[in-house]
Amino acid sequence: MQATSPTRTEALLAVAILGLVAAAIATEDAPTSRAALAGGFGVGLAVLLLVARRWTVPALLATAAGILGYYALELPPVGVAAPAAAILYVAAQRGRVVPAAAVGGSLLAVSVAARLVEGDDISVVIGAGLGSEAALILAVIALGDAVRNRRSLRVTLARQAASAAEERRREAARQVEAERLRIAREVHDTLGHTMSVVTLQSAVAREALADAEPERAEAALAAIHSVSGSAMAELRATLGTLRREPGPREPDPGFTQLRTLIEGVRRGGLPVELRLDGSVDTLPTVVGSTVYRIVQEALTNVLRHAHATRATVTIRATPARLSVEVVDDGRGSTGGTAVETGQGLRGMSERVALLGGTLDAGETADGGFRVSVHLPLAGVAA
Repeated sequence: MQATSPTRTEALLAVAILGLVAAAIATEDAPTSRAALAGGFGVGLAVLLLVARRWTVPALLATAAGILGYYALELPPVGVAAPAAAILYVAAQRGRVVPAAAVGGSLLAVSVAARLVEGDDISVVIGAGLGSEAALILAVIALGDAVRNRRSLRVTLARQAASAAEERRREAARQVEAERLRIAREVHDTLGHTMSVVTLQSAVAREALADAEPERAEAALAAIHSVSGSAMAELRATLGTLRREPGPREPDPGFTQLRTLIEGVRRGGLPVELRLDGSVDTLPTVVGSTVYRIVQEALTNVLRHAHATRATVTIRATPARLSVEVVDDGRGSTGGTAVETGQGLRGMSERVALLGGTLDAGETADGGFRVSVHLPLAGVAA
């Protein structure tokens, strides 16, 4: 909302109008009654200028009428353009350029006509006098309009700067949130898989010791040691990212580590078959990392909940799409891997959504559980 109180500039212009009328009165040495009447007109013109920000067009018209009345009463001459200049400037500054130009032109036309009727020399009236007054009126209207445009541009630039700053803040918040979710997924996938393997292998080692089978217990402990070491390496890399530590980061796991992951699950006692159809060697790193985490989380859920006797991992790659399917013969969603409640499946869905893919999870016809993912490869950055 625009302010309507007079500005310092407008107050100074009002004082200037009073000074102009006072100077005209002093120069003519008018009688007291004429001087008082002229002074009253001067005060009226000053007041109209002070209220022009609130009532711009009415004040403009009243000022023009006041100037015409001033000369109709033959009060001490102060010119036409000079007393009108201030109100014309304020009107143009308020965006009323057309009314200001119309009033200014009308005043000049009436002034020229009146002077010609009075018998003034036409060369003087239309020559230097008209030219100087017209130039003054045009100058103050142009100045007021320029000031308005400059202020409008400054407000627009300030709004744009504030909008840009707010957008930068929102983008930074989005990036922080995305990184937080990424780290949460990494920690969940790494620790979830590791703890599942450790739990399973520790149970195997305990049974082996009870059955006096030291070789089997040794193999279980070796599996625990291996998966714990891998988990620690990934956690150190994640913590290094959080701490912004210098130096190279551990590469994200991908297709090359997939066989090692599946072999570790096999050593845990769950037979897993890997079926690979198509070449994955040239696929983008982000796709390989996503596939690794999906298979890792799916097999972790099988180890935790499904009580399965076997699982199958099928990866099919074409130039346009990549599909991943993990199927087990366990207890299906009754084992606790329902899509609605599984944190791991939620993380898988988020990973897949980032690549524009789709994920389906649910029971198979024979009571097992299936995780099926389809990823588009076109447009995915390497």
